[in-house]
Amino acid sequence: MQASNLSFHFKARYFKLGGIKASTKKVWFVLHGYGQLAEYFLRKFKSLEQEQVCVIAPEGLSRFYLEDVNKRSQGGSQRVGATWMTRENRLMDIENYLTYLHTIYENEIAGRTDLEITILGFSQGAATASRWALEDRIHFNRLLLWAGIFPKDMDFQRGHEVLSSKQVQLVYGTKDPFINDERLVHMRTLTDKLKVNATVTTFDGAHEIDEPTLLSLL
Repeated sequence: MQASNLSFHFKARYFKLGGIKASTKKVWFVLHGYGQLAEYFLRKFKSLEQEQVCVIAPEGLSRFYLEDVNKRSQGGSQRVGATWMTRENRLMDIENYLTYLHTIYENEIAGRTDLEITILGFSQGAATASRWALEDRIHFNRLLLWAGIFPKDMDFQRGHEVLSSKQVQLVYGTKDPFINDERLVHMRTLTDKLKVNATVTTFDGAHEIDEPTLLSLL
């Protein structure tokens, strides 16, 4: 058996709160977690729009039903979620979503360098946000990883070169079931390996976007 690759024109969607005008000063790109959809994830950032921040939510290029076919056939949920990648053909998925994210950036930012840009990755989106930032093809000021960590297979030397001049922030809830002691040690190890000064913010909550904490990060 022989596997072959090809390239073709592909359409994908993304969602936005607010618009980028001459008076706009801040733009946030927010990347959702596993099994979420950008439209609903974006609603968690409504308070930022009221603070004159344009918030842009890309969506993972692979969508799937959250329940298996047996549950759905027995009256289960028809809810759909998206993912940035899986372990299957992962390098191609990464290449595709990086191209997609860069295309959104070019379409929305259009060469402006006066904007204060934050890239936020939530949960699985943290690895996606990190890889996008490390491409070093876009202007941004801050990388914010919320309830997620850097990918362990990243280029740490390149990561240091790119992120040493940026703000790096880690945010998580103290009741997040996915952020246990082992995960925290892993988070610190990866951050130390990057040799960047990352600020850590915690809140009394679980695996979620906490609005008071979000507003405090403005």
